[in-house]
Amino acid sequence: MARCSAFILAFAHVLASHAAMAGTITGPSVERSTSGQLVVRWTDTDPVDMFQSDRPDATIATATLVSARDTDGVHEVPLSGTARPYFLLRDSRSKAIVRVAERVLPLEQGSNFRDIGGYAAAGGRHVRWGMIYRSGAQPLLTDADVRAVKALGIANLVDLRSDEERVIAPTRLDAIPYKAVGYPMSSMMPGGSKIGQDAGNPMQGIEIIYRNFPTQLAPQVRAVFRTLLAKEGPMVYSCSAGQDRTGFTTALILSTLGVPRETIYADYLLSTANRRPQWEMPPISEAVAASSPVAAFFAGFQKNPATAKPQPLMTAVGTPYLTYAFAEIERRWGSVDAYLQQEIGLGNVDLARLRAHYLE
Repeated sequence: MARCSAFILAFAHVLASHAAMAGTITGPSVERSTSGQLVVRWTDTDPVDMFQSDRPDATIATATLVSARDTDGVHEVPLSGTARPYFLLRDSRSKAIVRVAERVLPLEQGSNFRDIGGYAAAGGRHVRWGMIYRSGAQPLLTDADVRAVKALGIANLVDLRSDEERVIAPTRLDAIPYKAVGYPMSSMMPGGSKIGQDAGNPMQGIEIIYRNFPTQLAPQVRAVFRTLLAKEGPMVYSCSAGQDRTGFTTALILSTLGVPRETIYADYLLSTANRRPQWEMPPISEAVAASSPVAAFFAGFQKNPATAKPQPLMTAVGTPYLTYAFAEIERRWGSVDAYLQQEIGLGNVDLARLRAHYLE
């Protein structure tokens, strides 16, 4: 009898677990195959209806059904036209809907240009797709790349780079409202070391740079958040590689929107696979390299394949460099929200407006 009761309890637990999972779509993703197809994947215990639209805010009523009661969790969609496709996955039983799109914008000569939408946030909500983009520099975009980016409806570009970087590698995204707050690249060097000079322990230097971000990049962070609060349309912010300064800024945005810290780190670490350093800086001639230490610094990267290759953004034991910036914020301000309020000047109403507009 005891064995029977134990079996019934165990079976009931399995049923309860299954019921909790039923009607829930998890792990949605869109990736581009080598054959040029878009492969949409998800996990669900129920059949799923898949709809497609070229609008990030499309509803089921305005989207096109491309697959009904799909049960295998994968569907390939041929690419057609130039509009960026968005997909709505609807659980056939609960009618719950999850929106998903290709995270990385496929550019011919771009680097690390990606959407930060779709991430799960507090209260069962998700970051809106098609509203906030992060990127590396854009000095070598092709004409087709420029058209693809402008087709996203980008209303503002905030450039996080130093004065010298913006001169050496000006963006090709003209005709888009542009914001930047100037500073010399030398101000990023740890311990007062000069650009290109060995500052001692490289890992210690990286830690210092990241711990300085909350104060050093405060003017740029203010520009980004003011732009977000203006709600003028989709925006993009960028630095040279789209990984360090851009990664820090993204971490603040996602934190504000209630995205878990582990998800923020996962997004940060995507840069290594998505960078294309050869498109982040135009070829630097010897004459240009001789014109400034910053130009010489980047010219050295271009000549050395080892240093030009993207490196993992973590310590030898797997700790993301971004943890240093978070640790500094928590040491000095107590929390990201407190940092944004005290250092960036955002009030509770501002934070609430950001969450209301950029979450769905």
